[in-house]
Amino acid sequence: MKIRRFFGKDMRDALKQVKDELGSDAVIMSNKKVADGVEIVAAYDNEPVKKAAPVAQQQSNIQLTDGKSNIKTTPTLSEIIGDSGPDSLKALLDKQAKMQDEPVENPAFKEPAASIRKPVVSASQTNDNLAEIKAELASLRNVLQFQVNGLLQQQQRHAHPMQAYLTESLINMGISPKLASEVVAFTPADYSEREAWVFLLKLLANRLKTTQDDIFDRGGIVALMGPTGTGKTTTIAKLAARYAQKYGNDKVALITTDGYRIAAYEQLATYGKIIGCPVKKATTAEQLDEVLYQFRNRKLILIDTAGFGQRDVRLIKQLDTLKQTSCANITSYLVLQANAQIQVMEQTIKLYNDISLRGCIFTKLDECYSLGEMVSVAIENNLPVSYLTDGQKVPEDIRNAEVKYMISTAARMYKKYGFNPMTSSQVKQSAVGL
Repeated sequence: MKIRRFFGKDMRDALKQVKDELGSDAVIMSNKKVADGVEIVAAYDNEPVKKAAPVAQQQSNIQLTDGKSNIKTTPTLSEIIGDSGPDSLKALLDKQAKMQDEPVENPAFKEPAASIRKPVVSASQTNDNLAEIKAELASLRNVLQFQVNGLLQQQQRHAHPMQAYLTESLINMGISPKLASEVVAFTPADYSEREAWVFLLKLLANRLKTTQDDIFDRGGIVALMGPTGTGKTTTIAKLAARYAQKYGNDKVALITTDGYRIAAYEQLATYGKIIGCPVKKATTAEQLDEVLYQFRNRKLILIDTAGFGQRDVRLIKQLDTLKQTSCANITSYLVLQANAQIQVMEQTIKLYNDISLRGCIFTKLDECYSLGEMVSVAIENNLPVSYLTDGQKVPEDIRNAEVKYMISTAARMYKKYGFNPMTSSQVKQSAVGL
């Protein structure tokens, strides 16, 4: 048996060389890829013959004796292994011919399996995908809207520098952008900056409302409502002390309906002891009616309600129910702290939409560096202002709400603490390149 190596650019070329040189009886021992193509190692049992010997010559080599051959021919390698072996050249050639007849499938374009072609998507996954797409579209819309608004503002600054200057000034004073744009639109175009500013302050003053009455003169049953920490209890103490100074401590009484806060009654009782007026606790409508009957001879009865967080709607409804089920005529005021964020004040007012309020009381003005937010909230919600408090002193730090005082104080604080924007000419110069 002899072994030879054949090299071809591919398997087909190498097999063709083996067939041409060794014939179909050769046996493929191994094949592998090399740098220039494919290497095949083939084995054969005798020297390859390009052309088969004549039949007569082959028959002459066979001697017959008594009709039987007396010569044992040596079996060939093909006979030992068999032409049907998996490594025979004939088998490989047959396999290659069969592969050529079959259509060649491109794996890149092979049709995916049914399970891959039609994936099963649950309804929740579909909803999540839709929600994600909607969120992306909304985000894109917001970005585009922001860019468009920016361009419009720049154009407005260039076309109407005076209006842009006045609008920015009001916003920096604490007025909401919506209200600032509304009042600036009424400003005459021929006004100077100072004339326009005075005109805007007068517009704000005309839209700001007060109750224009005095609890001290009117008396009655008054309840203060509002979130925790706004200063309801201290405000009640100021009102009670001032009324006692004017009419006597036997004309005023205090009631607390706060059954949630620790030491709520004790705090109010301390003020009552200092003022010299009685203090009672009532957490139900029946108790409230009973206590009010006991204080029927008092000219002014002040009710301190339970404080709550801005999101605690249950307590608000409970207070409203307490008012409605009581037989007495109770006047309610909403207490807001002036140094709170404008969004906090807006949310608090919205929670009281269903409750009849006579007005509001703004507290903690002494802790503010801007009062434009207070003015803006009162105007936009059409909520009259009744009292203002600006300190912890009882009973000194409380005053009736006056429009002129609130507007002038807001303007004075803006001048002292506020951000000073560019003048109208500077505003126009900043937009020259647009």
